[in-house]
Amino acid sequence: MMVKRFSDMLLKNFGRLNCWSMAAFLAALAVVCPPPCPAADDDPRARAVMEKVDARDDGDNMVADMKMILIDKNGKTRERIMRTFSKDVGPDTYQIIFFTEPAQVKDTGFLTYDYDDPNKDDDQWLYLPALKKTKRIAASDKTDSFMGSDFSYADMTEAELENYNYKLIKEDEVYGSKVWVIEAVPVNQKVIDTFGYSKSLIFVRQDNFVIVRAVLWLADSSDVKYMDVKKLDQVDGIWVAAETHMTVKKGDETVHQTIMLRNNVAFNQKLEEGLFTERSLEKGL
Repeated sequence: MMVKRFSDMLLKNFGRLNCWSMAAFLAALAVVCPPPCPAADDDPRARAVMEKVDARDDGDNMVADMKMILIDKNGKTRERIMRTFSKDVGPDTYQIIFFTEPAQVKDTGFLTYDYDDPNKDDDQWLYLPALKKTKRIAASDKTDSFMGSDFSYADMTEAELENYNYKLIKEDEVYGSKVWVIEAVPVNQKVIDTFGYSKSLIFVRQDNFVIVRAVLWLADSSDVKYMDVKKLDQVDGIWVAAETHMTVKKGDETVHQTIMLRNNVAFNQKLEEGLFTERSLEKGL
């Protein structure tokens, strides 16, 4: 089984706090527990929770439409429309994303082989139609921005349990739902270099083991990322993040924000393994 893809991991629901009160809460949290906090020893209680997060059914043979909204510090927005497909292949997960709008990014494609083996690096390719060229994403580039968003290429893959020490910080509430607040500290420098974070705080809902919020400290800068799932839907009994916000802040100042919307989600579709190839990536929809 998998630890949910970080974009999924960082995707789930909420409901009560408005944006301003949320921002204030997260800013306060960052002050209370800044990056230099000492590394945690592994806590069996926290690991047991994360194992249930990992074991949660996230569906298979999925098709969905997505909209990515990019917001700069001046409030200027850009939108990108995508169609995404994912399939479990043995213990691994394959995902392919096709950009359909606007014209500047139309026919751009992104393919990921997300391996369950923590000792095997995930494979990723990006097809750039203007160059008619497929670029393999090198391990050293996986902390780079994914298509100008506040998600990185590494965020598009799973975070393996073995790569972190977990510590249960406290119980709390997020939008009226009880959560566990868990600190995740990478076990070594390679994990930090691969995912780009020196430490994370993860908020796991107690009723469904969905991660609904995260605070992520970047290893190579003073910026902090805040993930917040604003809307969580249930499709065929499977929890799906329908609206996720990822905000990058420097101190109290917002540097950039990405809103990811997902709709028309369908599971158990007839997806052939042959869809998830470089040839399909270059052929497009």
